[in-house]
Amino acid sequence: MPGPRDQGNITLVTVARAVGVSLTTVSNAYNRPHKLSPALRDRILAAARELGYTGPNPAARTLRSGRAGSVGLLFGEALDYVFQDPGALEFLRGLAQGTARHNTGLQLIAALDADGREGAASLVANAIVDGLVVWTLPDRHPLLQLARERNIPLVIHGSPRLDGVPFVGIDDRAAAQAAAEHLLQLGHRSLAVISQPFGPSRRARHRDPAKLGRPRYRVTRERLAGYQAAANAATPRPAALDIYEVAVNRRDEGHRAALELHRAARRPTAVLAMSDELAIGALAAARELDLHVPHDLSIVGWDDSPGARTSDPALTTVGQSLHDQGRTCAQLLITATRGDTAADDLVHLAPWQLITRASTGPPPPGARLT
Repeated sequence: MPGPRDQGNITLVTVARAVGVSLTTVSNAYNRPHKLSPALRDRILAAARELGYTGPNPAARTLRSGRAGSVGLLFGEALDYVFQDPGALEFLRGLAQGTARHNTGLQLIAALDADGREGAASLVANAIVDGLVVWTLPDRHPLLQLARERNIPLVIHGSPRLDGVPFVGIDDRAAAQAAAEHLLQLGHRSLAVISQPFGPSRRARHRDPAKLGRPRYRVTRERLAGYQAAANAATPRPAALDIYEVAVNRRDEGHRAALELHRAARRPTAVLAMSDELAIGALAAARELDLHVPHDLSIVGWDDSPGARTSDPALTTVGQSLHDQGRTCAQLLITATRGDTAADDLVHLAPWQLITRASTGPPPPGARLT
């Protein structure tokens, strides 16, 4: 057998001739190993190594086939966020399982660098992917336009809703309204919201309910609308609603927000947090303030994460399966890359439920229905 040579002179044909098999058989050894016996594949790979052949060139293969064999996940945070946030991690796990079922790779594209600066434009423009899943970006985010200009299939999770683009999420407005109504039915009339960011500015601050404007994140916008609808419908008069916007979805942000809300002139008897992480932070703040949950303060979270089930007390929360939504996004995107998306099948609303646990109860007697 010939000795090792320069990879540039060695091809699949060279390996096939050396082993005495067809070109297709050698190709199968790299791309469809299940079609060969282990012994034959080992013999082909051993011969390739001896010749100095390291395998087919992925870029060349992509050019020939017109397919990358992978899809991307574009999300609006720094790369480490997806591995720290329980909800994002569950979504990623479902997405990864969905792509793996179709033997499709998955690339992660973060909109922010480690210092919180935007710098993903070149990654979006140059990613070798057959399509992109967008994880909750604000309206009119420049990366959305760049992604659309790629003319590859897109699927959006959470935010925003774009005409002609498949969307996966839940009815956030209805779920938020149900969460607020649960507290109102218990007798609460002084409610506080720990809100996800309104837009990309990422600044923690109190918000005037009368001057909210239009939050650029659809999820934030819809949940606030649901809370407000329930508060406005309360009888005999509308309930008070205080709002604090966090900079990022973390427990320490929920802790700080809850402390700020309790410094207000009208202290809330119940907190509606837009995630379990924020709600768990609010639980920590309640302990710091020597408030007993739910006797002095009720707290509602969102997502039904493992932390919601193991917190003390266990959290009342809006339950949804981000894992299943990730799998749905994978299926929709891979279907779209094959040209099978139906124009009348673009909105996929996943189920949700309000799960009541020990973190909610009636307000203190002096605060009821006031």
